[in-house]
Amino acid sequence: MSDQTDGQVRFELNGNVAEIILDRPQKHNALTPEMYRQIGDCCSEANDTEAAHVVVFRGAGERAFCAGSDIKALEGYEDFWAWRNRFDYLPPILELRKPSVAAVKGWALGGGLEIALACDLRVVAKSAVFSAPEVALGWNGAGGAAQHLTRMCGYGVAMKYLLTGDRFTAEEAERVGMIEWLVEEGEEVAKARDVAAKIAGHSTVATQAVKSAVRSAMDLTTQQGLRNENELMSLCFAKRELAKLKA
Repeated sequence: MSDQTDGQVRFELNGNVAEIILDRPQKHNALTPEMYRQIGDCCSEANDTEAAHVVVFRGAGERAFCAGSDIKALEGYEDFWAWRNRFDYLPPILELRKPSVAAVKGWALGGGLEIALACDLRVVAKSAVFSAPEVALGWNGAGGAAQHLTRMCGYGVAMKYLLTGDRFTAEEAERVGMIEWLVEEGEEVAKARDVAAKIAGHSTVATQAVKSAVRSAMDLTTQQGLRNENELMSLCFAKRELAKLKA
């Protein structure tokens, strides 16, 4: 296969935990346009699979989570209009109804950083190295790093990483509030699976309601958010009452 067609994104279901695996280890799991679409397909499958209560994202191989988009693949777009109308893999991740956990090791650059930020939780090995290198290439990232870093870590931190393009370590990412669990090398997948299994053990209605409430808190006023939480809790109660009636 050519560099632009090799690699794939795989969906696996283990109990109530789905895994979406970026599988192009010989290229540090750098993404091609075909892999963009496969991410979308896997996210749709996760949403549509009733048994999947939580989703774990991970990279194949030993060296990387994801090194971002394959720059050679980006040269395949005919012009800026073709790029503007490309299939974007970030919206399907953000549209996951189920909680998502990124298991990050090694390189998490560009789009890899953006995928990790788009997940709800991050379990990161101490070997991980992050970067948003787009500015050095002459453009800005378009996959949500500015949105998520600003909300998670604050204005100055987002500006620091996005304007310099500098790499930063897992320890620094933890210090600025970007990650939830920092683990030893090689333990990130097991820990992510443990976290996912714990979440999957709760009511799916409750966990999806929590995710919806927290996500909406970034866009709603406090009063709007409180009303949203109340409606979501009412739905949880309604689900419990329906289950009692069926028992």
